[in-house]
This record gives sequence, C-alpha cells and structure tokens, in this order.
Amino acid sequence: MMECPFCTGESGDVVWRDPVLRVVLANENGYPGFARVIWHAHVAEMSDLPAAAREHVMRAVFAVETAQRTVMSPHKINVASLGNMVPHVHWHVIPRYRDDVHFPGSVWSAPQREVPAAVLAERAAWTPALRGALVAELNRLPAWPA
Repeated sequence: MMECPFCTGESGDVVWRDPVLRVVLANENGYPGFARVIWHAHVAEMSDLPAAAREHVMRAVFAVETAQRTVMSPHKINVASLGNMVPHVHWHVIPRYRDDVHFPGSVWSAPQREVPAAVLAERAAWTPALRGALVAELNRLPAWPA
C-alpha cells in the first residue's frame, strides 16, 4: 500500500485541530474555501469509529459548512467523503457557485467553463474572514473527548 498523505502530512493549511481531527484549507486550484476535515488516526471508514467519534467528525463538518455559508455566500455547499484514492476518514466541504469550473457537476468532473481570474481572486480574498469564522465555529464544538 502507498503512503497515506493524511498520515504523513497536514494535507493543507491547518486552520484548527483538536486531539482527534484537524480542519485544513485544501488550496485546491479554482476553489477558494475548499476545506477538509481529517481524522488524525488512519481509519478507513466512518463506521470504524465509535459513535461519539462519528458525531464529533460530523459536528466539525457542519461547523465548516456554517462558516463557509456565512463568509462566502455560495450557491451550494458540497460535502463528500469518498476515500477511493485515500482510504482515510476525511470529509471535503466545498463552497460551490453556478459559475465555478465544474458546476453543476462535482469538482472532480469534466470542466464546464473557465472562471475569470478576478472572480477567483475576489473569492480568495475572503480567506482571512473564513479562517476567523472557521475557528469561531469549531471552537463551539464540545471538547474531545465528549
């Protein structure tokens, strides 16, 4: 098996962490605000986690979604846990806009259009406010262990 990138690196710009998970801004090209919630331990499936841990992960996912909606006002938030390429519990939380490269498909589908650099720059400029909102929302989570 190949090395797990979530075990060997942060896999993004760490915004917040607690003893069991971290939230990173993923720096995905064309998707300012794309975040991941990553369980620290190498676990492949959500059902491998105890119920309290699953609840903790999902509370973090919902906190990220709330912060993104508040700061970025996207048309939609995509929440995905695939793990086909990296079988390690992690959730993608992605602000989506009708004019983004892949809309209405997933961010992994074929491109539909180009997005002007000025539009992406405007959305990227929200990053400091998003970081603050993420920290504020995530700090409201019950402390681990619950």
